Amino acid sequence: MFNWMAERRTRRMVDTTAACDGGATRSMTGTMTGTMTGLTAGTRVATTLGWRDVAALQPGDMVLTFDGGLQPISRILRRPLWSGQGACPRQFWPLLVPAGALENAKPMKITPRQGVLLESDAAEEVLGDPFALVPAESLEGVNGIERTYPNDPIDVYQLAFDEDQVIFAEQGALLLCPAAGDLVQLAVCENESTSPYRMLPDAVAGAVATGNDQRSGKKPCKETLRAALQGVFTQGRVHPRQVA
Repeated sequence: MFNWMAERRTRRMVDTTAACDGGATRSMTGTMTGTMTGLTAGTRVATTLGWRDVAALQPGDMVLTFDGGLQPISRILRRPLWSGQGACPRQFWPLLVPAGALENAKPMKITPRQGVLLESDAAEEVLGDPFALVPAESLEGVNGIERTYPNDPIDVYQLAFDEDQVIFAEQGALLLCPAAGDLVQLAVCENESTSPYRMLPDAVAGAVATGNDQRSGKKPCKETLRAALQGVFTQGRVHPRQVA
């Protein structure tokens, strides 16, 4: 019906964390008012009624998830991508994802700190898990993915479920949506989350993303990923599990 990936996969996420900059939004003199996580208006997600624009969804609608089948939306939070003074800073610019770059059928825009689930040979060989959760901004330059200045206002929708879920967007992209109770926590600091889905540290995410660059002809580099992991472990930022 939806023509998404034929095979269901089992979640076995790596217990690592990302840097603490999360969904970023500030105000009341803290300046910077922008959103870095969530789905941009126009992004279609898989539901019981087919592929629907995220802007048309309501709490209670059933959405297809990667690990939990159909799940009801608990809460939806809508925010502007940028509502601060002056031009939107580059760190908030969304990334334009060409069709096919993330197995998405159509071009789509994603926020810079949106979690994206990738299948990676390098991650499987080094981390023991074929799937890795990375921030969208680590994919800049991979498979033609580039940041784009938001010339027009963009609304960002954060879908929340009773438990953290990964959903299907534009037929093939896999995007993280946090549990309803974790929306604020996610925006404050990713590495305090108790989610079973953990974002890879930026240095490691970059190595995984580079290995997924199909257009450049680059191959997944186990040595680069291993070195990035070693650097993170040395700093004590994550608890390493055995790396073969």
